[in-house]
Amino acid sequence: MKEIKAIIIDDEERARDSLSSIIKEYCKDVSIVDTSSNVPDGVISINKHKPDVVFLDIEMPDYNGFELFSFFNEINFDIIFVTAYSQYAIKAFEVSAIDYLLKPVDIEALQKSLEKVKTKQTQVALQKRLELLKENFTAEEINKIALPMGDGLLFVEMKDIILFEADGAYTNLYMNNGSKILVSKRLKFFEDILQNRTNFFRPHRSHLININYIKKYIKGDNQIVMDNLVELSLSRDLKQDFEALLKEFKLFV
Repeated sequence: MKEIKAIIIDDEERARDSLSSIIKEYCKDVSIVDTSSNVPDGVISINKHKPDVVFLDIEMPDYNGFELFSFFNEINFDIIFVTAYSQYAIKAFEVSAIDYLLKPVDIEALQKSLEKVKTKQTQVALQKRLELLKENFTAEEINKIALPMGDGLLFVEMKDIILFEADGAYTNLYMNNGSKILVSKRLKFFEDILQNRTNFFRPHRSHLININYIKKYIKGDNQIVMDNLVELSLSRDLKQDFEALLKEFKLFV
């Protein structure tokens, strides 16, 4: 098997040394060709060594990790972010389909990330995924999501999603253009991502809806009809919360 060349860019010496040690011990087919403590030195190292993958910290002095990409016209190496960021920020990585490792680095998570590098799963639409990550990372809310498809990734705006529908280990997304997209993620994944988006509500276990697309609420029958005419039930236990949310958005009096 071809040896994977890797570079670590992190301003913390302890973090660089720790990751290097873990890789040397548990990832025998990976060679750390260089480490850098800042982005400019990292750019020089990348141009010199032509690595297969770069382990990149985000919060660094002078230049942050995102600014690394402005030094390259084309990114022909894989990226694995290594971060200590908060839970919300991690959602930005997940919905952007960008690989990341949390500090302190977990060995199994590291091995899984490197397996993707070997199979080139991380290279798909890398530039667009990085742009999406930056957009979601700096925004107060997740605005766009990368959906895994059979032939790559589909990028959609959150505001264009009418509802999510559970389908076993998959989820159907109903879009405002009339399309229906099947995604290999459970409904809980999207519920967790959208927990801070008050316009999305889970009326029962099978659906997660965008209340901006509600066409009709049949209060007595606990039924909701969406703009695309999909009808769904409202759990009795959630009726009070649902009506309070509608009042908050001035959709119910």
